[in-house]
Amino acid sequence: MTTTSTSTSSTDVSSLLQQAAQSIISGSTKSTLDVDSLVSALVTAKTAGQSSAITTKQTSDNAELSAIGKLKSALSSLQTALSGLSDGTALNQLAVAVSGTGVTATAAPGKGAVAGNYSLQVTNIATANKISSQAYASGASLGSGTLTVGVGSNSMQINVSSTDTLASIATAINSANNNPGVSAAVITAADGQHLVLTSTQTGAANTVSVSAGAGVDAGLNTASFTQVAAAKDAQFSLDGNAITSASNTITSALTGVTIDISGASANSTQTISITNDTTASTKSINDFVTAYNNYITTATGLTWDSTQATGSQAGPLLGDAMTNTITNGLGGLIGGGITAGGKTFSLSAIGIDLQHDGTLSVDATTLQTALTSNSSAVSAVFNTTNGIGTTLNSFINTYTQSSGTIDQRTQALNTDLSNLSDQATQLTNYQSTLTDQYNAQFTALNTLMSQMQNNTQYLNQLFGGGGLTGSLNSK
Repeated sequence: MTTTSTSTSSTDVSSLLQQAAQSIISGSTKSTLDVDSLVSALVTAKTAGQSSAITTKQTSDNAELSAIGKLKSALSSLQTALSGLSDGTALNQLAVAVSGTGVTATAAPGKGAVAGNYSLQVTNIATANKISSQAYASGASLGSGTLTVGVGSNSMQINVSSTDTLASIATAINSANNNPGVSAAVITAADGQHLVLTSTQTGAANTVSVSAGAGVDAGLNTASFTQVAAAKDAQFSLDGNAITSASNTITSALTGVTIDISGASANSTQTISITNDTTASTKSINDFVTAYNNYITTATGLTWDSTQATGSQAGPLLGDAMTNTITNGLGGLIGGGITAGGKTFSLSAIGIDLQHDGTLSVDATTLQTALTSNSSAVSAVFNTTNGIGTTLNSFINTYTQSSGTIDQRTQALNTDLSNLSDQATQLTNYQSTLTDQYNAQFTALNTLMSQMQNNTQYLNQLFGGGGLTGSLNSK
């Protein structure tokens, strides 16, 4: 970008030069001479206009850059608030309650869960298989060879040496990269040490097995282990339908709902109640309104802030075409109707009204009524095809996306600031050159005047001067 400099008046420069010359001439008659001040004044007079223009444009660009950053931040926050309304998840929140203990349940939005009451009867929970070896003396040698440890249909092999103990074998099992899902521990009891192996997964299919190869103590075979806990599947019924599960976290029994059971739920009958969560929907809609109003407040403050003192009300984006387009575009979408299923709906129908200052207000009573008694209107207003959340998000994304309109604007300003910085550097270099040039000229003039003074004195002496009538410097 080329910055036009303000020309310095030739009269001003000429005046300074005359003052400088007069000072040098006066200096030849032994008056005080301040060449540095004169040179500084000349350089400033020559470059002040361009320097001021560069500084003014830099200040303007930086203010605009900061303002655009605030605008983008407000738009991004609005997009975040719209996310659940544009994909429909914010209006499909479900609240889940369980009547007893030992059971928790959650419903994932948009996964097909249906409001209702469901009877859950738990017979037993799923358990993990645990077995314990016979007793061994502490530090006893267990031979050398291969020990095969398995869970269900998967297994691994551990190499056992004559120096290995139960403790080192347990460590080898736990640290093996191909561990099939078993943890090992050593318990020291009154009769000696026992190797305890536990499946890390519950369920009847996940039984633990051990097989001692040739050379390894035969007590490390499954038949020599005592079962501490049997591997069992969870057994329960849902609305009278019998179900088994290898895990106590059940995701497939009730569509869209995850059920977790623990020991406290065994032999109990409980009710899982799923209801539409209007509290979550209300929060999402209010968050959207708050974020939208924050954008309007931000944009207003960056264009014309009436709360400021007279003369300071104009913001850095006053009259900015991009800002006006965004604000007007958002207002148009907010004020327009949404057509769905052959009917037209508006935000005001669910309690969201557009104010004279461009902000939105929420009538809590009307919104609550719409959510509980007219959910079809709410769903239509925020439908995922052409609902207000979807259209607003699409419109905003044009500006906030990577390399979008705002990023392009920001890049242009940064480029301009870089060019201005280069111009400032060039001007500084020019000022330095100009300073050297003026210093050289005044030094040469001062030398010339000194020589003239010396010549005058010499001629006066040569021709008998000294202030007498007829001398060269007579008055």
